[in-house]
Amino acid sequence: MKKILVANRGEIALRVMRTAKKMGIRTVAVFSTADRNAPHVRFADEAVCIGEAPSNQSYLRGDKIIAVAKERDVDGIHPGYGFLSENADFAEAVEQNGITFIGPKSKAIRIMGSKLAAKEAVKAYNIPMVPGIDEAITDVAKAHEIANEIGYPVLIKASAGGGGKGMRIIEKEEDLESGMERAISEATSAFGDGSVFVEKYVTSPRHIEIQVMADTHGNVLHFFERECSIQRRHQKVVEEAPSSILTPELREAMGVAATKVAKACDYIGAGTVEFLMDADLNFYFLEMNTRLQVEHPVTELISGVDLVELQIKVARGEALPLKQEDLKIHGHAMELRVYAEDPLNDFLPSVGTLETYQLPFGEGIRVDNGFEEGMDIPIYYDPMLSKLITYGKTREESIELMLEAIRDYKVQGVQTTLPFGAFVMEHEAFRSGNFDTHFVKDHYSPELILEQKSKEAEMAAIMALRQFLDDQKIVQLPTN
Repeated sequence: MKKILVANRGEIALRVMRTAKKMGIRTVAVFSTADRNAPHVRFADEAVCIGEAPSNQSYLRGDKIIAVAKERDVDGIHPGYGFLSENADFAEAVEQNGITFIGPKSKAIRIMGSKLAAKEAVKAYNIPMVPGIDEAITDVAKAHEIANEIGYPVLIKASAGGGGKGMRIIEKEEDLESGMERAISEATSAFGDGSVFVEKYVTSPRHIEIQVMADTHGNVLHFFERECSIQRRHQKVVEEAPSSILTPELREAMGVAATKVAKACDYIGAGTVEFLMDADLNFYFLEMNTRLQVEHPVTELISGVDLVELQIKVARGEALPLKQEDLKIHGHAMELRVYAEDPLNDFLPSVGTLETYQLPFGEGIRVDNGFEEGMDIPIYYDPMLSKLITYGKTREESIELMLEAIRDYKVQGVQTTLPFGAFVMEHEAFRSGNFDTHFVKDHYSPELILEQKSKEAEMAAIMALRQFLDDQKIVQLPTN
């Protein structure tokens, strides 16, 4: 594999290209008109504009991407995450055009792309699943029957869904019908498929995921877990590895379960098996993401592996160079997704120009970044600017390093999730490990961040005054 096209943009495009360059592989960037001057375009060996700013005219145009790949004699296409990364038709078309898709086969993407098909595939492996129905429904009467059988609260989820769309928590029977209607409407609008399923809602859930990697020689490895319970609108914001609540025995059981899920769909490449965990540390299979995850850096830091390098090697037909017993956890890693969002205004996107944009640096600090000072934040794409990752010998060290890195990350022109990240890192519930996916609902409010900022400003003013007095060398003489 001598040349790879990265069918993505921003920080993940740069992340993939850096590893490709390290491996001596040339890279081709594709870009929309909005990204003409983006860092990933300049970093690549070659770059081709594939359309206008809206993603359905550029980054979602698989036909254009494949045409560019053929024109530039590309050997492999890496989809990154988002856009076409979990599009089975695109993966199939890439292979049919004689190009290697750096990811799983289309069959695995199709199976795991449907939550119900995924549950059916793993059923034979005795993997724990949340009580519920094994078929998609749109019938409210049937939903009532299931909910009464498994007991409230229940969760209605779009079968073809993701990202929190088509999802409703129903606490009592009288809310079921309206919740079903909203979930079906949202799922139809987002995915073109209004079918949903009903399952028991796990109270106080933790969101734990296991990184897996499988080759074409029958080897499947797991690279331990990531804790992803700090979320807003069912989307992750803070991730860490390892989780503070898993015992070695539980870690092993979940790792084995994850490799079985991969085997259930003949998986190849990097994937993530997601589990819900209840307050009693029982875990349940949730879904499998058939791609590299946003939060993969925390796994790389604790395991000492380059997951993108392994993806490329596996795609070339090589056997994984590691055995499960070779993998050990070293230290602790923390990740904050730095979104151009306003945490003081319900995390709404913040559009503008990066008037100041200075990244933190130092030992134990990694920033996977896709922007630079002076750039505009496009309204067409996910508002993530970068991922701020810290690594320390202990969880406590990683948290303190994250707070230091947040303080050193200078952004002006847009609002970001940096203040929210500091709020999380300083909160007792997070520091103690006693939190779940309801952290934002239970502990966060914009007023608390404003209060925190006020205290910081007051402290800064006091320190400035002390410095001023020192500089003036004012000596106060005692009076009689």
